[in-house]
Amino acid sequence: MNGSRAANRVAVTPKGKGVTSRVGSLLLAELADRLGFTAACAAGMAPLVKRRRRRDPGVVLTHLAVLLADGGDCLSDLAVLRHQPDLFGNVASDATTYRLMSSGWAKDAITEARRVARERAWTAGAAPTTVTLDIDATLVEAHSDKEDAAPNYKGGFGYHPLCCFLDETKEALAGKLRPGNAGANNADDHAELLGASLAQLPGEWRAGHSRGDDASMAKHPILVRADSAGATHDFVDALIESNCEFSIGFHIDQKVRDALGLAQEEDRSDAIELDGSVRDGAQVIELTKLIDLRGWGERTRLFSRRERPHPGAQLTLFDIEAGMRHQCFITNSSGDAAALELRHRGHARVEDRIRDAKAMGLRNLPFRDVVPNDAWLQLVLCAMDLVAWTKALCLDGELATAEPKRLRYAFFHAAGRVVHSGRATTIRVQHKWPWEQEVVSAFKRMRDLALC
Repeated sequence: MNGSRAANRVAVTPKGKGVTSRVGSLLLAELADRLGFTAACAAGMAPLVKRRRRRDPGVVLTHLAVLLADGGDCLSDLAVLRHQPDLFGNVASDATTYRLMSSGWAKDAITEARRVARERAWTAGAAPTTVTLDIDATLVEAHSDKEDAAPNYKGGFGYHPLCCFLDETKEALAGKLRPGNAGANNADDHAELLGASLAQLPGEWRAGHSRGDDASMAKHPILVRADSAGATHDFVDALIESNCEFSIGFHIDQKVRDALGLAQEEDRSDAIELDGSVRDGAQVIELTKLIDLRGWGERTRLFSRRERPHPGAQLTLFDIEAGMRHQCFITNSSGDAAALELRHRGHARVEDRIRDAKAMGLRNLPFRDVVPNDAWLQLVLCAMDLVAWTKALCLDGELATAEPKRLRYAFFHAAGRVVHSGRATTIRVQHKWPWEQEVVSAFKRMRDLALC
């Protein structure tokens, strides 16, 4: 018979030995070492090191990236790793880490190290079959007067970073830290982010996608998706010059409304879902021949989807009058309307990536100055990369698709006992932990990777 107690009566005493609750986080740090991220960070920070130091700057930056994936969001959270020397060695103090982040070298070192590690991870088996880049911005609140923070359009105060994610693998390719009042449709910011994102791709995927390259040089097609903030002539021109396909939301102005008014019902087709079934109450139509698209590229096409508005949908006066919600996008891809619209709808997954980024440190930019905050953003992207590579190379089943919160509970924060025998250190994962075998198998798969 069960007693009416939520907890058993147990004695709680101090001085326990050889126990850790970060077995899975150790895999992140070791994977970063094996992919060359730690060494590449150290090489990028080499000009900063004027004398022999106790702290390798590459190790410090790797520890910070692991901390963000682990759930930390400020420098003081490094204590979680610092108090487990059997796993992570000597972790730098908060003061040392702050000086490193404020040096001005950290951002570029992390960016280059991510590129090096990505190339090795893709060679080891994490490469996607297709490349789809999703670009979107988000608001990050600042609760004090930090450098470059500014009021935003929602009445808050802080930053408005613009980020690019790889849809197929959930990797974070690039991010640009911007003031809160930065324009959502700034073409220069989008073009700069595009260049930084393409630079993160290994050479085989990047070939033919620099501005001005001949299209025949491109071995892998690249699709770039964005919402209507990306629908600027300069950004579309940059995409065309980079030999990228695009699928970008398009603002419904009076010209588009006129085209919708001329559209014939028999020209509409049913929108579809991922499984090929018909999307209830939604139709798609191509409006290319009903509107002047000169200036957007000779292959650019315009499509519109209309559907019954869901509860809470924000409707324009045009939508209210028509009784349907309308959304439009432009693309330079060939194909039928339903398939292209389904592909564009996949851009909504960028919101999941932004949620993941905020769960790995983007929710809080902890420094007063913009230089360390800029480096912090790059570490957030690195943490997302490490988690994506861990899923692709070391995990399968449920954990291979889990979100950060679930991964922390089941994998990163798995408990174990640290056993020293001779000169060897062994971690015995907690017996009967539901994911005990998954944790052990992940370490074996990681150490069996064929890495150059």
